[in-house]
Amino acid sequence: MSRWYSPMWRNGLKSMAQINDKNMKTTFLNTKITVAVLFLAALNVTAQKKEADTVKTKDIDEVIMTGVFDKRTRMNAPVAISVLKSDVIEKQVPNSAADLLKNVPGVYVNSSLGEIRNNVSSRGISAGSSDGTFAYEYISMQEDGLPVTNTTYYNYGPDFFLRADATISQIDAVRGGPASITAANAPGGIFNYISKTGGNKFGGEIRAKYGVQGADNSGYHRIDANFGGPLRDNWFYNIGGFYRYDLGGRYAGYPFNNGGQVKANIVKKYSKGSLKVFLKYLDDKNGYAQLIPTRNYTNPEPAEGFSSSSSLLIPKLQYNSPDFIHGGNIDYNSGRLVSNKYRSVGLNWDHNLGNGWKLFLASKYSDNDVVQNSVGNSFLTSLDDMTSYFLVGGLGVGTYSFKDALTGQELASVNAALGAGGLPVYQITKNQLPGQSIQNNSFVMSALNFYENKVKESMNQLTINKKWNHMNFSFGGYYGYSDVWRFSGINGIGLTTLENRPRMMTLSLTGVTTLDFTKPGVYQLTNNDGFAQAAGSTGDLLEFKAKQQQGAVFFGHTWDITDHLTLDWGIRYEKVWIKGDNTRTYLFSDKNGGTDSSIYTLYNNNALTKLTNVVYSRQLENFSYSAAVNYKFNNNLAIYARYSKGSKSPDLDMFFAANRPETIGLLDPQSRKTQQIEMGFKAKTTYFDAFVTPFYSLLSNVPYSFLADDGKGGFYTTPSLYNKNETYGIELETNIRPTDNFSVRAVLTLQDPKVKEGYLWNLGSAPGPSDDTVLSYSGTTIAYTPKIMANITPNLKVGKAFGFVTWNYMGKREGSNTNVYKLPGFSQFDLGLGYNLNENISMLINVNNVFNKYGVMSYQRPGTLQQQLAGFENFTQAEYASAVANNTPYFTIAIPPTSGYFTVTYKF
Repeated sequence: MSRWYSPMWRNGLKSMAQINDKNMKTTFLNTKITVAVLFLAALNVTAQKKEADTVKTKDIDEVIMTGVFDKRTRMNAPVAISVLKSDVIEKQVPNSAADLLKNVPGVYVNSSLGEIRNNVSSRGISAGSSDGTFAYEYISMQEDGLPVTNTTYYNYGPDFFLRADATISQIDAVRGGPASITAANAPGGIFNYISKTGGNKFGGEIRAKYGVQGADNSGYHRIDANFGGPLRDNWFYNIGGFYRYDLGGRYAGYPFNNGGQVKANIVKKYSKGSLKVFLKYLDDKNGYAQLIPTRNYTNPEPAEGFSSSSSLLIPKLQYNSPDFIHGGNIDYNSGRLVSNKYRSVGLNWDHNLGNGWKLFLASKYSDNDVVQNSVGNSFLTSLDDMTSYFLVGGLGVGTYSFKDALTGQELASVNAALGAGGLPVYQITKNQLPGQSIQNNSFVMSALNFYENKVKESMNQLTINKKWNHMNFSFGGYYGYSDVWRFSGINGIGLTTLENRPRMMTLSLTGVTTLDFTKPGVYQLTNNDGFAQAAGSTGDLLEFKAKQQQGAVFFGHTWDITDHLTLDWGIRYEKVWIKGDNTRTYLFSDKNGGTDSSIYTLYNNNALTKLTNVVYSRQLENFSYSAAVNYKFNNNLAIYARYSKGSKSPDLDMFFAANRPETIGLLDPQSRKTQQIEMGFKAKTTYFDAFVTPFYSLLSNVPYSFLADDGKGGFYTTPSLYNKNETYGIELETNIRPTDNFSVRAVLTLQDPKVKEGYLWNLGSAPGPSDDTVLSYSGTTIAYTPKIMANITPNLKVGKAFGFVTWNYMGKREGSNTNVYKLPGFSQFDLGLGYNLNENISMLINVNNVFNKYGVMSYQRPGTLQQQLAGFENFTQAEYASAVANNTPYFTIAIPPTSGYFTVTYKF
C-alpha cells in the first residue's frame, strides 16, 4: 500500500533502449521538402499563366492580425496561420470551442470528454498527457487578442470559459513561430476567437437548434442570437450570446450541459482610430464523460451491456463532508457537475499618433469561478481486493454486505477473516451484482473530487508601431496579474454497480473486534446514498493561494527589403513572479465516532490530525526570439523560412505540488524551452490555394518527479528529471474551388513525434529513496501525439440546397511515453444538408459521427485497483500481453456517439 502516494499515482517502469532514429528523421523531412518544392515549381508555372485571372480563392488573401506586429495578408506574412470564418463555423455542431480547431493543420484536439477539459496541442509541443486539464500549457486560447485566462493548472483552464456562438466572426490559428514573442506563455501557438462588431446598418441573426443524441435520443436545445448596428454617428454596437440545455449523448439522468453567455461590445470610430469596449458574462454548468468498460485492444469496443452512449456518472445526489480548513461542510451535489462563471470587461484602443506612429492598447479584467461537483475517475475493483476496503476505512473482519441504496436489496456478501501476516482474506459468499460477465466479482469505485477555484485577473498589452520607409518597428509591453485561490480534495467515494447509469450501493460490516474496530456490531461504511468517506489521509484537503505577476517587453521589426523580399524578426523578455502559500490537512479515522460521535458510522469519522502551511516565492526570467524571411515570387506564389526559440514559465501545478513542509525546499521551477524551424510554401491560382509547411520542434525541460512513502510515516519527493521531446513534420492546408457550386477544404498533418531524452523514477521495493533508480525511455514515441491527422470537407451547392461531408482521420497514438499500448487510428464522418428558403431563412441538418464509430481517444489501464491508481506508465509489456491474451477489460473514452441536429437560422 505504500508505493502509490504520487500525485499522479505513478511508479517507475523497466528501462527501454534508446532508439537512434536520426537518419530516419532526416530522410523523412528531406523527402517532404523535395515533394513540396517540386509541387510548388509546377504551381509557379501555372500561377504565371493565370496571374491576371480573377482569383476565386480568397482564403490565402486574408489580412491577419494575430501573431504579427503589423497587419498583412497571409501571402505576405512569414507565419503559419489558418483563418476560420463564421460561414465555416456556423455550419458545424462542435463538441466544444476547441473542437473547431480540428479544421487547422498541425493541431491535435481531444474533445471526447465534452465541452470542457479538452486537450489541445500543436506540432508535438505537449506534455504527452491524455488529461485535458494539463492540455493548455504551451498555447494561448484568446478572445479578441488577449488570453481567456492568464494562468492554468489542474482542473482550471481556458476552455472552462470559452464558448463558440453566433458572436464569433472568425478564429485565427497561429502555430509555433512568432507565438513565442507576440503572446504570453504561448510557444506552441495562438488561437484567437474574434468577436463580431456592429456595422453601418442594423443586422443580426437568430439560430434555433434541436438535436437528438446517442442511443437514448437525448435532447439538445440551443438558441443563439447576435445583433449589431449603429448607435449614432461613428458609434456601433454588437450584442449576442447563447443558451443551451443539453442532456448529452451519454445521458446520465440529468443535464450534461446547461447554461449560456452574453457578450457585448461598443465601438467608437474617430478620425485617428477607434475605441472598443467589450463585456462578457458566462454562467454554464458542464459535465465531462467517464471512461467505460471496453473489450479488445486492437479494435476497441464497449464491453457487453455498454455502448458508445453509456455513462458511468453517478446519480444526482447530495453529499456533505467536513471542511477541516474553514469550518462547516463541503457541499457536494453530483447534478451540479462543473459550474463555470466568467465576468470580464475590457477595451481595445487603436490610435494613429501621426507621422507613421500608431498605438494599440488591449486591456481586460476578469473574475472567474469554477466549482467542480463531479466524479474524478471511476475504477473497476473486486469484492476481494483489500485496497477497496482500505480506501473507505474498512479493514475489519466479519461480513461485508453490499446493498442497492434505493431498494435495500442485498447484491453481494463477503466474509473477511485474518490471514497470513495479520491482514484480512476475503471470501465471496454471494454475488448478484450486474456486469459480472465483464469481470467477475467486480463493482465500481468513483472518487468524488471537489475543486473550488476563484481567480481574479488583469491583462494589459501596449504596442507602439512606427512605419518608416519600407520598415515597421513595433515595441511594447505586457503585464498580467492573477490572484488565485483553490480549495480541493477527495470529497468522498461512491460505490456503484458495473452497468450503464449505475446504481449506488451501501456497504456495511457486521461482527469484528480486530484491526480498526473495537466493538462488535454493524458498521456503516457508507451513508444511505452509498457515499463513503475517503479514509484518513486519503481524504486530505488542500488550499492554495497564489499571486502571479507577469511582465514582458518586446520588440519586432519588419522590413520589406524589396517588393519580393521581407525580413521579420522580434525578441521578448519576460519576468514572472509567483508567491503563495499552501495549506494541507492531515486526517485520521477517529475511533471515537467523528462528527456524530458514533463509532458505527464510518462515513463521517475523519478527524483532523494537524494543519500545515508552507510559503514560497519564486522568480523566473524568460527570453524568446524569432526571425523569418518571406520571398514572394509573384502575387500567387511565396515562400518563407523561420527559426524561433521560446521560453515560458511552468503552470501553477508545480507550485501547488509543493504542499508539505518536508518538500517545499525542493521547489525549483525551470522554464520550458522550445526551438522551432519551419518553412512555408504558399500558392494560389484561380481555382485553389495551398499552404505547405514542413516543421521541426524541440521541447525541453519537461519535468517528471514522484511523491513517495519514506517508510517512517512521512513522504519524500524524488529530484525532478527533465525530458526532451522533438517532432519532425509537415502541414498542408488547401482550398479547392473548381466551380462556384463546388469546393473542397482539406488539412493534413504528417509528423514523427519522438522522446529525445526521457527518464523516470523506479522507486524500488523498499520504502525510502535508498533503492530508487533512474530509468530511460529515450527514443520512444510521444504519448497521445498522432503521426497522421487529416480533415477533408467537400461542399456542394445545387440551387438553394447545399451539403457537405467531413472526413476526419485520427492516426494511431501511443498510450504512454513508454509505448506499451497503442490507441488505434480511426475515421469519423460528419454530414450536413441545408436549404436556403430565401435570403433570410435557412435550414440545416447535421449528423455527427454518421457511422457511430467508437474512436478511442484515451484509456485507463487494466489491472487491480492499486495498479489502476498507479497510472498507465506503470503498465508493463508483460501485463499488456497477459491482458490481450485473457481479453481483460479496461476503460476507454471515445468520440461522442451518433447525433443529429436540426437548425433554423434567420438573418436580417
